[in-house]
Amino acid sequence: MSLPPPPDPLAANAVALADKVAVVDDRPDGTLVRWTFSELNAQANRLAHALAALGVKRGERVVWCGQNSPGVVRMVHAARKLGAVAVPLNYRLTAEEAQYVVDDSDAVLAYVDAEMAPLFREIRPRIPKVREVLVYGGAPLDGQRDVEPLAAAASDAEPPPAPPGTVTPQAMIYTSGTTGRPKGAVRNPPDRAQQAALLEHIGYAPDDVYITTGPLYHSGPGSFMSIAHTLGNTVVLQRKFDAEDWLRLIDRYRATTTFGAPAPVRMACALPASVKARYDRSSMKRFIANAAPWSFALKQAYLADFPADSLFEVYGSTELGVNTVLRPDDQLRKPGACGRPAPMVEIRLYDDEGREVTEPGVPGELAVRAPSVFAAYHNARAKFEEDRRGDFQTVGDVAYFDDEGYFYICDRKKDMIISGGVNVYPAEIEAVIDAHPDVHDVAVIGVPSDEWGESVHAIVVPHAGRTLDEASVVAFARGHLAGFKVPRSVSFAAEIPRNASGKILKKVLREPFWAGRRQKV
Repeated sequence: MSLPPPPDPLAANAVALADKVAVVDDRPDGTLVRWTFSELNAQANRLAHALAALGVKRGERVVWCGQNSPGVVRMVHAARKLGAVAVPLNYRLTAEEAQYVVDDSDAVLAYVDAEMAPLFREIRPRIPKVREVLVYGGAPLDGQRDVEPLAAAASDAEPPPAPPGTVTPQAMIYTSGTTGRPKGAVRNPPDRAQQAALLEHIGYAPDDVYITTGPLYHSGPGSFMSIAHTLGNTVVLQRKFDAEDWLRLIDRYRATTTFGAPAPVRMACALPASVKARYDRSSMKRFIANAAPWSFALKQAYLADFPADSLFEVYGSTELGVNTVLRPDDQLRKPGACGRPAPMVEIRLYDDEGREVTEPGVPGELAVRAPSVFAAYHNARAKFEEDRRGDFQTVGDVAYFDDEGYFYICDRKKDMIISGGVNVYPAEIEAVIDAHPDVHDVAVIGVPSDEWGESVHAIVVPHAGRTLDEASVVAFARGHLAGFKVPRSVSFAAEIPRNASGKILKKVLREPFWAGRRQKV
């Protein structure tokens, strides 16, 4: 006999915590929106019923796009309640990039912030599978619909639950690989036992207050926002990161938890002491450091400005979930470590011949077996299988462990660059620069950056008899790529080193820039 599905966590909190504030959107311009758990649940239910009335069925994909706002939070919960697969879209993408992701996802509907309405008007003829473009937070453009009248007219009753035994993917988050084309990582609902074990391990509490430190379209901030609402926590939104305003929100709402990349924290810690002194930061209890490696110097700067026992670091990925945890008392004791395996996570390292690495200090490709591992790559099953190591899955990171069982990420088999916590994929940038009429060959690598961890660097071989300069290469790339993918620096070479099969020897190109550093990311 199949067990009944568990109750929807937001619906349960709408009863148990009906009048508790669930979402706060407090902007510097004075805009203030507060929804209680009962109000958020009603908003999500109405949107779910409105989507169903437009023909969205369980298992179908719905793209959402916009900066952090109550409208985004409403959509995340509505999609789950309906059984639709939410597909977050990076609002910083160019039209060409956005069109590819929307079309590849097979989305039947797009739900977009009014700021993104012009982008979706531009790409509308090239996303034929999308039946409707719904706009929130402002006026729709031609061919689009205002979602608010549709939601206001819909029922606020709970949508029908999934049939017993049904497992519907909850989200599909686009990442990329060495092919340069983004791939949708299909994620099932979180395993309740593993999630509970992780929350207990870190020490989350029902009275926590979560503040966003980065965009919710990223898997980390978005996932931890959902965890906060499952626990009945208030979520404080910041539409777009601003360091001083972030401190204001922490102070005003006594924020206790967040999840963040190095770049925003570096900005906050770099504020003048006189500015930081205006805001009380003592409420912070659990800052989850992730998205890119935090330097030891940044950890020291954070610990000088925030409670010493508040810094946790996790290693993970969109595909594999949270894999390791480095606790506060190990932050300064274990420089460079990303922690020990998280609850219910098994980690193995493999050498280039596929043999398991069992000796401390010996690098190997890191692979994971855990309930948190993603289900598949959408439209790229072969890639998913290629990255399997028996029952374990890898994203190509290289690590070693010490004699106490702490892991250290030291290199990356794949060529992905992490700049300011954002994944950047060289093959995509190489394909664009290679189209420049004066470029004969190109390789893109990540080079060290004190501000961003890594920055994008292009190595270009001009066509014989042609002249190129850095400005022209950068300008060409900027015309085709989102700003965070555009090279920050360019150098020129006579040739690009390749192996016998023609693959670029990225390790050879990276070595001069990373010489003398134990960590190569």
